[in-house]
Amino acid sequence: MDPAITTLLFLAFAIIMFVMEKIPIALTSMIVCIGLILTNVLDPEEAFYGFVDTNVILFVAMFIVGGALFETGMANRIGGIVAKFAKSERQLIVAIMIITGVMSGFLSNTGSAAVLIPVVVGIASKTGYSRARLLLPLALAAAMGGNLSLIGAPGNLIAQSALQDAGLSFGFFEFGYVGIPILICGIIFFSLIGYRFLPKETTNDKNSTFSEEENIFSYIPKWKQTLSLIILIITILGMIFENQINIPLYVTACVGAILLILFGVITEKQAYKSIDMQTIFLFGGTLALAEALEKTGAGSLIADTVIGLLGQNASPFALLVAIFLLAAVLTNFMSNTASTALLVPISLSIATGMGADPRAVLMATVIGGSCAYATPIGMPANTMVLSPGGYKFMDYVKAGLPLIVVSTIVSLVLLPILFPFYP
Repeated sequence: MDPAITTLLFLAFAIIMFVMEKIPIALTSMIVCIGLILTNVLDPEEAFYGFVDTNVILFVAMFIVGGALFETGMANRIGGIVAKFAKSERQLIVAIMIITGVMSGFLSNTGSAAVLIPVVVGIASKTGYSRARLLLPLALAAAMGGNLSLIGAPGNLIAQSALQDAGLSFGFFEFGYVGIPILICGIIFFSLIGYRFLPKETTNDKNSTFSEEENIFSYIPKWKQTLSLIILIITILGMIFENQINIPLYVTACVGAILLILFGVITEKQAYKSIDMQTIFLFGGTLALAEALEKTGAGSLIADTVIGLLGQNASPFALLVAIFLLAAVLTNFMSNTASTALLVPISLSIATGMGADPRAVLMATVIGGSCAYATPIGMPANTMVLSPGGYKFMDYVKAGLPLIVVSTIVSLVLLPILFPFYP
């Protein structure tokens, strides 16, 4: 069978099993990964390469850094401070989304989520609100905030690189022309309507994987709590100034994790305990599917088919809608970075063929590719909150699809005005 067809069948299988959840989604991910090897679509090195992806390394390190906040009780202390300023659950949701969204514009959306997840779980512990209703807004805000600046998300830089090859470029805050309105509208939507789509209490609200009893934390030396916070802050600063210090995010996170163990803030056993293996297997396994979509041309086949259905004389707005929606759909099953990397060269070809402004076409691609709200595999932040929030696949769909509609409406209003295909 044609490898592209085989890949599309595995994609369909993954979507169906993710939605039905008859078996754990991490297991589905591994079935797809192994299946791609057995059908000779990928060789073992390609299929398992996702497990040493830099995002996976970042996950592991930040799980340890975040775990130290829990094990020492510092997450609860921070949560108690933040909780004093929030009078209701909705106010907390709005505050979390604002903080995460702004941080994501400058720290990278993945890094921001990694830093804030333990804090938000601490807030949930202190306030008694369901962590399932706080962590998903965090992940969604991280996705939206990635479009505030050029460095907010990897897809932005992928588009910039391709554009520079064509002798053009985006300004540092140019993504924010559309990204800021999307973030504002998204937060307003969740404060008024969207919170109704969030899951109710989950088993993780009652049976936390982390110790949350105050009497346990009372026996922990204050220096451990203080040092866990200091190392977290140093790690954050290292991420913020990634380009200046020339150290990648994941390496900075690893340094933070190593220091916590070396200084005795947490034990090696506690560090291992804090690593969520479901996230690792889910993310690493689905990256094999993303690789197969790219290698076999299955992703391009999907894109070419959608664009081809519009015909040769499609209107610029129809092409804008098609490119945007194609990116928005693919990004929820390929990861936002992989889908953007796949669609950028296709979008450039489309722009060249129709004589359109490459900046406009790529902007539509990147903004659409950031709408990874409706699945746990759309972007790393979604995957990272899966276990702490105790979510099911459909929880992402229920909360994320309405937000995709909101983002699509905002984008299709602003993109033709700010980035017309034919300026």
